[in-house]
Amino acid sequence: MIFRHEYREVTWIDLEQPTEEEIRDIAHELSIGERLEQELLSPTPMSLVVREDEVTLLVLHFPAHSTEGGGVTRNQEIDFIVGDHFILTVRYEVVAPLHHLQKLLETQKLVLRRVALTTDVLLELLFVHLYTSVHDHTNHVVNRLERIEQDMFDGSERKTILSILQVSREFLHMEIALADQEEPLDRFLAALTERNSFGMSFLERTERIRTERIQIARLVETHRAIATELRETNIALLESRQNEIMKTLTIITFSVLPLELIALIFGMHMLGTPLQQNPNAFWIIVAVMLGLVSLMVLFFARKRWIF
Repeated sequence: MIFRHEYREVTWIDLEQPTEEEIRDIAHELSIGERLEQELLSPTPMSLVVREDEVTLLVLHFPAHSTEGGGVTRNQEIDFIVGDHFILTVRYEVVAPLHHLQKLLETQKLVLRRVALTTDVLLELLFVHLYTSVHDHTNHVVNRLERIEQDMFDGSERKTILSILQVSREFLHMEIALADQEEPLDRFLAALTERNSFGMSFLERTERIRTERIQIARLVETHRAIATELRETNIALLESRQNEIMKTLTIITFSVLPLELIALIFGMHMLGTPLQQNPNAFWIIVAVMLGLVSLMVLFFARKRWIF
């Protein structure tokens, strides 16, 4: 599917899940070489920068929330080809921030009749919207982490351990994707700067684009560290809970053993067994057991082992 947006000084062509014929037609229209055309025909697993004549190709993967649910972060590939007066974006699935930017520019075009955009301005807008989308996805995961933290300290530490691991995995995937972008993005912006087609103001735009990536990468790194600390805290709470359970079981076992011994002795029914002929033997033995239990409970309480 081809989306074409023409402005005063730049044309933005966006290909969504394009066919081979659509890619070849656009490549012929924009005079894109065969090597770059081949790169567009199928997804590229790794980030890539290729400079050819007056155009430059950049392949990046942006982390996004999976539409399949389950709280999974996946990577969406976007291919950029930038010329002096055009930008071509190719994507192999629906990318929400690009749709949002298209609607925004269409609205401005309807109101202002003609939007004055240049290639460098449009390029900055594309990256700002893409990194804003990553920022929004990060905030969504952070909100989940806050709910998990509240549940953890409300006594649900057994249930939250898996949720914390899932959030940590999401942050890890996002951090890897953003780190993989650093070197290709720098080479891409440097190649555009060397062409000197957009003037001195482009230097400031390149710095803003780099800053967008750096800020979101630092945000993801910070929250991943927080998730790691929460995981350690959750493990500590679980261990403390288990220690309390083991202590309680040990105290119960220690309390029951003397009672079982008393019951065993008086249950042997042998000659000479104390209180064997006493009609109140049962109540006497029960009273001794209760007294012994009371003394043990008092002893445990004074040692602060219980209560």
